Amino acid sequence: MYNKNIKLVIAGLIIAYAVYQFIEGNIGNGIMLILLSAIFIFLYFKNEFILLAFLKLRKQDFEGATKWLNKIKTPESALVAKQQGYYNYLHGIMVSQTNMNESEKYLKKAVALGLNMDHDLAMAKLSLAGISLSKRRKQEATKLLSEAQKLDKQGMLTDQIKMMKENMKRAQAPNQHFGGHKQPRGGRR
Repeated sequence: MYNKNIKLVIAGLIIAYAVYQFIEGNIGNGIMLILLSAIFIFLYFKNEFILLAFLKLRKQDFEGATKWLNKIKTPESALVAKQQGYYNYLHGIMVSQTNMNESEKYLKKAVALGLNMDHDLAMAKLSLAGISLSKRRKQEATKLLSEAQKLDKQGMLTDQIKMMKENMKRAQAPNQHFGGHKQPRGGRR
């Protein structure tokens, strides 16, 4: 994986050659080169491996998404800060199936780096609330759940938020045992 600034250098070189083509009178070549440089500028802000991982994740192909994300060897030098957030967000979602501690680490890092879309940030906070609830940190889970509810402006996560609140109420209720302690039947004949 190349450094993110190489894409800008390539785009700059293509734009310089496009200007040369305009000066020479080759307008069609210049326009085509400007469009080509726009692709490199787009890929500076939207990493191609993260886009491919999102496509695989949309098809529920976790192994394929992991394969594309693993192609990014050094995310700190290869990605912009928001892309690093999505890199960690995707890793957190995929690892949540197997390892909650690892998932919590990735999701917290994603929230700290920031995500562009409010519903992605809401989903990350909802996942963190679920992890906190499973670790019996109710206060942290309540805070994260209320933040997720505020961020979910389109109402895409209302069902999941309701389920999480119900789980919190169930976890809060004490276990009640009616009828006292029963003796085993074997001793009464």
